[in-house]
Amino acid sequence: MRKILIIDDEVNIGLLLSKFLSKNGFLVDAVTSGVSAMDHLAKETYDLVLCDYRLEDTDGREILIKIKALYPGTCVIIITGYSDVKVAVELIKLGAFDYITKPLYPDEILNTINKAIEIQSALAASQSENQKEKTVKHVYNQDANFVAGQSQASRDLLKQIQLVAPTSYSVILTGESGTGKESVAKAIHLNSPRRDQPFIAMDCGSLTKELAGSEFFGHEKGSFTGALYTKIGHFEMANGGTLFLDEVGNLSYDIQAALLRTVQERKIKRIGSTKEIDLDVRIIVATNENLSNAIQKGKFREDLYHRFNEFSIALPQLCERGKDILVFANTFLELANQELNKNVQSFSAEVENCFLTYNWPGNVRELKNVVRRATLLSESSEIQLKALPLEISTYAKSANIESSIQRAEKPRDLKNAAFEAEYAAILNVLREVNFNKTKAAKILNIDRKTLYNKMKAINLDT
Repeated sequence: MRKILIIDDEVNIGLLLSKFLSKNGFLVDAVTSGVSAMDHLAKETYDLVLCDYRLEDTDGREILIKIKALYPGTCVIIITGYSDVKVAVELIKLGAFDYITKPLYPDEILNTINKAIEIQSALAASQSENQKEKTVKHVYNQDANFVAGQSQASRDLLKQIQLVAPTSYSVILTGESGTGKESVAKAIHLNSPRRDQPFIAMDCGSLTKELAGSEFFGHEKGSFTGALYTKIGHFEMANGGTLFLDEVGNLSYDIQAALLRTVQERKIKRIGSTKEIDLDVRIIVATNENLSNAIQKGKFREDLYHRFNEFSIALPQLCERGKDILVFANTFLELANQELNKNVQSFSAEVENCFLTYNWPGNVRELKNVVRRATLLSESSEIQLKALPLEISTYAKSANIESSIQRAEKPRDLKNAAFEAEYAAILNVLREVNFNKTKAAKILNIDRKTLYNKMKAINLDT
C-alpha cells in the first residue's frame, strides 16, 4: 500500500486530505510543520509528499530541496495558491513532480497523485533493472501491463520496440481497440534515453475544439472566461520526455494545424501568453483508424501524418498470438490476485480451451477484464468454466459443433442440402439463446422433443 505524507499548517486541510486519501487506499500521515515533516521522513519511507508551499517555519522550496537531497526516491507535489503558480513552476524545475492550485478538488488531487506514483514506479523499475543488468548491452524494460509473449507476432512486435526505442523518432501505433497501444508506447519510452523523464498520455478522442488548445498548450490565468488559474499543457508537462497521443485521428482539422506548427517549430505558447517555450518532446501517436483513408477523405492532414510517421508499428490482434493468450491470461491472473488479495492458482483445461478458441473482439483489454472478473467470482484455487461470461463459454461449444458438422462427409444432393440448412438454422438459434433449448424450441416453433431428436441426429445434444 502506498504511503503519503501531507505537510500543511492548516490542520483542517490536512485532516480532510488524510480522510479522502485513506478512503482511496493510501496510508497517510499528516504534519503541520517542516521540522515535523523531516522527523517523519527520517523514520518512515514515503512514496509521495504532498506539501503546502507556505508553512509557518519554512516553505515548500526548502522542503523540496531537502527531500530531493536526502530521499531522491520520494515524489513531491506542491500545493499552492493562485499567486504562487510561477514559484511552483520553478519548483518543478528543482524536482517537484507537479503542483496543485487552491481551491483543492478531490478528483484533481487523486489523478495527480496516481499519475505521480505510476511514473515514479516506472522509473524505479527502470533504474532497478538497469542496475541488475549493467553488463548487458541491450536492456529491455517493460510496462507492467505489457506482456512480451513467445508467438511470432509477439516476437516481431518486441523487435520493433527494441529497434525504435533508442532513437528520437516519432512513432505511429496502429491496431484495433484493446490491443495495448498505450502499453507499447510506455515500453518504447522506458527503453529510450528519455526513460528518466515524464511519460504523459493524452486521450484525443474526447477532446472538443474549445478544450484542445488549452489541454495541448496550457493557458495563463485570465486568458479567457473561466481561466481561473494558470494551466500547464500536456506538451509542457512532457518536456524532456514522451507525449503519447491516443486516438489522434479524432482531432479536428484546426487542431491538427496547430499541432503541425508545434511539431515543426518545437515551440509552444500558452494561451494568453507571448512567451515561447522550447520543446524537447518525443511524440508517439496511436489510432485504430486507417489514417491513409482519412487523408483521402480530407479528415486528416497529410503533412501532419508524415511528421508523425517516422516509424510505424502495427499491433497484432490477440487472436493472432496463438498460445500467447494463455501467457497473457496467467499474467493478468497474477495482477488480479494482487488487486483482490486472492490466491487463485490456475485455469481449468476447459477454460484454457475457451480462451484459445474465442476470437477476442476486445483483444487484450477484453481478456484482462474477463480474467479479473473470473478471479473475483472464483471460490477455489482454479478458475472454472462457470466463472466466464456466457458469450465466451458457449463460443467454444458452438465452434466445436460447427467443426463437427463441416467434417462430416455427406453426399452432395438436394436432400442433404436441406438437411444442412435445417441444422445450420438450429445451430444459429441455439447460439443466440446461449443453448437454452426451451427458448430455442419456441423460436423455431417446434416442441422440445422434436428439437432434442434433431440435435441428437448430429450430436448437437453433447
